[in-house]
Amino acid sequence: MAAAMSDKRRILIQLDPDEQPSVFDRIVALDAGADLVLAHGRVRREQVQALVHGAIFTRGPKDLTHTAIFVGGSDVAAGEQLLEEVQRHFLPQFGLTVSVMLDANGCNTTAAAAVHVVARHVDLRGKTALVLGGTGPVGQRAALLLARLQARVRLASRSPERAAQACERIRARFPQADLLPVCAPPYLHSALAGAQVVISAGAAGVRILTADLWQSAPDLAVLVDLNAVPPTGIEGIEPVDTARQRMGKITYGAIGVGSTKMKIHKACIARLFQANNLVLDAEAIYDLAASLDDGTTGARAAD
Repeated sequence: MAAAMSDKRRILIQLDPDEQPSVFDRIVALDAGADLVLAHGRVRREQVQALVHGAIFTRGPKDLTHTAIFVGGSDVAAGEQLLEEVQRHFLPQFGLTVSVMLDANGCNTTAAAAVHVVARHVDLRGKTALVLGGTGPVGQRAALLLARLQARVRLASRSPERAAQACERIRARFPQADLLPVCAPPYLHSALAGAQVVISAGAAGVRILTADLWQSAPDLAVLVDLNAVPPTGIEGIEPVDTARQRMGKITYGAIGVGSTKMKIHKACIARLFQANNLVLDAEAIYDLAASLDDGTTGARAAD
């Protein structure tokens, strides 16, 4: 449903399972064009129906482009449950829906930003990408986006069982995806063989990849390390690296990717108020990110 002329304020309803709603998410929303943020903390599934109904019944369908929902917080699994619950209580047959975005712990915008900066340098179709920390929230989403772009994805984890399970979840979404679970660190050397891309999304302050390994990998073209807490996830990459040339390879650090992540985050918030039937998940957020370079916008409409 296209936005119409209205004097209604743009209201973003922030649902956060944490005790205190994220101040970061609130400020970004206001900077991105929301006129008012109604932030709710300690939100549980059983509370969502009343919150959604409050959003969709207070304005007529023609004005619902001026209301949107943002699901945040530090617990990604809880955020996913809230997003599912939000969608359950829309009434699309009557036009009573609002656009909704999930970015718990920055998982979707960070993964989208990481894959987006890689795609600036490498046509990912048919290329091999190694995702370190691939069973974490950001790693799984980065792997999913890479698989969607038809890269060959090697998903690394300290637990082979968790790596295999993460691959199966992605394969359920993209049955033809080329996915390989990898146990790290024991098999990192072989996992790097033939890889053109590395994205490290492991736990903060945990070194996963040493400099001697990646510097001696002849096919590597781009490395992205999303860990800004010392020690970095990839030795020899600094958090501020932004398309920096190191040993003949292009490197990005967490702060270097962060500027792109913030641009994507703000663009997504603005996009929420352009229609009332959008679901901004990892895939839709990546599509919007990819459109930013050519000045267009896009998102996946809710089914």
